[in-house]
Amino acid sequence: MRMLAELRAVDRGLAKRLGSWDPVGVGKPLSAVEEVAESAKLWCAAAGMMAWWGGRRGRRAAAAGLTAMALAQLGSNAVCKQLVDRRRPPKEWFPHHEVDDRPGSSSFPSGHTAAAVAFTAAVAPSWPAVGVLCALPAALVAVERVQSGAHYPSDVAVGAVLGSASAWIVRRVPLLMLRRRP
Repeated sequence: MRMLAELRAVDRGLAKRLGSWDPVGVGKPLSAVEEVAESAKLWCAAAGMMAWWGGRRGRRAAAAGLTAMALAQLGSNAVCKQLVDRRRPPKEWFPHHEVDDRPGSSSFPSGHTAAAVAFTAAVAPSWPAVGVLCALPAALVAVERVQSGAHYPSDVAVGAVLGSASAWIVRRVPLLMLRRRP
């Protein structure tokens, strides 16, 4: 019990610290990245470009990324958020206007982070260079979710784990099914 209380205190402290962190020139780019990532627009656009210009490898990477992203969003938004009703961090911790524009759903886990990590982790094995390019906006989405007051750091961490697990499932299940064929 004591360890859980300590973890909660660290989680709250990190949320307060990141929420008040607004160095000149960082808040607006973070908000822009979140806006583009909203409703998976960024990841769908990336998948479209990969499929268009990447040939067979691009289509395979795009399909894996979109499938993993859908699985991550299903797990985070349709399952976890329904099971765990966690309030968003208190508005008074965040001295900026983004805190007024956050969802009313459960804070746990971060669906944005789950989708971003799932897409990136599923794309990377098929097309490593594009996976690296996707990693930067995925990381910025994760940071923005805490900095804007939408999530605690633990929500983002669990979202990243869900995204990674979704990418792993999408990459491994077809291989396991092929092994079972006689």
